[in-house]
Amino acid sequence: MRAFRSFFIFLLSFASVLFFSCTGMAASPEEYFNIGMAYYDLGKFEEAEKWLYRARQANKTYAASQYNLGRIAFERQHFSEAAELFEGILKRDPNNILALRAAAFTRIKTGDIEISQRHYSKVLELVPESSDDGYNHALLLFAMERYEEAEEQLNKYPFALLENKDVQLLFARSQGKQNKVEAINSFTKWFSQNNDYKARYEYGAVLIHHEFYARAIEELRKSLTDAPDKASDPKKNEIRFAIAKALLVAERESNSGATEMQAAVNDGFKDIAAIEEIIKGGKLSAANLTAIRAIADNLRRAEIAEQEAIEKAAREKAAQEQAQTETTEPEKSETDS
Repeated sequence: MRAFRSFFIFLLSFASVLFFSCTGMAASPEEYFNIGMAYYDLGKFEEAEKWLYRARQANKTYAASQYNLGRIAFERQHFSEAAELFEGILKRDPNNILALRAAAFTRIKTGDIEISQRHYSKVLELVPESSDDGYNHALLLFAMERYEEAEEQLNKYPFALLENKDVQLLFARSQGKQNKVEAINSFTKWFSQNNDYKARYEYGAVLIHHEFYARAIEELRKSLTDAPDKASDPKKNEIRFAIAKALLVAERESNSGATEMQAAVNDGFKDIAAIEEIIKGGKLSAANLTAIRAIADNLRRAEIAEQEAIEKAAREKAAQEQAQTETTEPEKSETDS
């Protein structure tokens, strides 16, 4: 239905432009704009651009044309071009909410997080009641590791915190990154109606920090069960390591923590520094201290062996390439010598 309506508008506008062309009169920028948008709705972006660039020449249709040219660039994944088009509007009209939102979102795509954050900050000055914009702004602050500011931003939208699961989770994560004990309650509320293995892993880390080890182990085991085989950030071996870390304290006299640590290593965990941190923590029993040191030493030996193997392979490859060069080098003739 939308495509038919766009095509109908296109026919009317194009007929009007043809009429003005035949009579020598100039078509209006609004008609250029209508044709451009009809082409846009039909997915014919190249044609849409031609007409929108014409419409953009007039002040009356500049902002709308520029905005839709930005949308076309975004659709084509030309994000830098799209951002420049949206920000071109802001040079004339710094308070244009649509352009600010579009520029903010597009700057995320270009990786310019700080610029995006500034755009969202401006949006919230103009429409402070917008929880969607507030959430997006908080998301950027979180990505910039400005966790306290992210939490403060979300606190401005109490109704969203009650009703929106994405807002609730970001709030819990922001508190968790600050190691606030309140994060435990925020995560608990979120998990009462939602589930996510990554969030559960983060929840487990908060519980460990506040020494709720038994509960942390329970949550981390759920995270490990729910995680897909090729999980990343966190990987399964990272979840196993977190479980081992909690077990080494919660079940101090048992070897369960050392066993879980070895399972994490067997699964690909190689962070020797993280293991060393546990050793230096001073909370291990004598037996577990010996076992964890042995795991760390074995990892070091494996790391050295791997590096030596890489260097040996590189030397052998270089030698083969050198030998191949020498055998293919043309022999010098007697006259050359």
